[in-house]
Amino acid sequence: MKKSLLALAILGSLAGVAQAQSSVQIYGTVDAGFIKRTDQSMAIGKRANNTLGFKGTEDLGNGLKALFQLEIRYEPDTGTIEQGAGGIQRPLFQGQSRVGLQGGFGMVRLGRGLTAFQETSTQFEPFHGVPSPAGFQTDLTVAGYTSDPLGMIANSTNRFSNALFYNSPEIGGFQINTTVATKESNQGVAIIGRGTAAAPQYGPSAAASANPYSVSATYKNGPVAMMLAAERNAVESELWSIAGSVMATPALKLMASYTAQDQEHTRLLNPETDSWVVGANYTMGPGKVLIGYGQKTPDGIAKTKQFSIGYEYSLSKRTYLYFDASNKKSGITATNTINIKHYAVGVNHAF
Repeated sequence: MKKSLLALAILGSLAGVAQAQSSVQIYGTVDAGFIKRTDQSMAIGKRANNTLGFKGTEDLGNGLKALFQLEIRYEPDTGTIEQGAGGIQRPLFQGQSRVGLQGGFGMVRLGRGLTAFQETSTQFEPFHGVPSPAGFQTDLTVAGYTSDPLGMIANSTNRFSNALFYNSPEIGGFQINTTVATKESNQGVAIIGRGTAAAPQYGPSAAASANPYSVSATYKNGPVAMMLAAERNAVESELWSIAGSVMATPALKLMASYTAQDQEHTRLLNPETDSWVVGANYTMGPGKVLIGYGQKTPDGIAKTKQFSIGYEYSLSKRTYLYFDASNKKSGITATNTINIKHYAVGVNHAF
């Protein structure tokens, strides 16, 4: 009897050790609100991506860990899987699906996720990189650039699939982040480019003409942060960006970014696009003001100008209310200007 009790005690202690060495976390966000845009009726929509994710780590010993992350994106008003352009439903793990190892060498992962540039640049955008029209990330911060032009129809355009991701350890405030993808076909739409409608430069199932890559270098020193990044996609459009931020006071963060894009490989005319964004976040107790202004200037084509202001009020560490307003003018010429106003009010909860 004593031996049986001892055996049970040993097994129980080993189970506790095994449980302590590995963990799985369920996380996500729920964001929904009322949205009104110029020439559109008021509707229920979202400010930020709604996610349901699963991530975990396992301690392998000697400072080495195995890790994985799967992330679903969904629509808050219907509960369906997130939709892309034209209302087409996106893949189940649209957000990311990666597995890898982490140790003294840094972190290495394989699968699908944000590119090094797309992930790093959100730190220097006044609306945290949310895809809301009030934010600047989707259009101006990235100069209208697409990371995944040959991806499946309706895929988000700021990720690489079939990719290797590496994040170095942070040394003296410096860190290097890189992403390299294969030249596999991802079943995207045809890209006419320098071809014709009958013979597009890239067909629906054509492989990439180059290995896509993305790299960003960041530096943090007290209140100051900086980024330098470069990226090339599967159709050889190239981008480089520089950005910086400073905590001018404990309550005030100032930030700015500049991005240049070159589409010479697929465009005969006007291949270059420049953009810049300046912004600030100011915290007042449980409230935070977000404000920004930016411009995008395609080579030889009318520019885009955008001004946005937002307010977030924290009800807790996980829940906040928000109000956004923006005015975006595009196609700015003496005779043709499209002026879109956007308003949103809603609630965001993280779990």
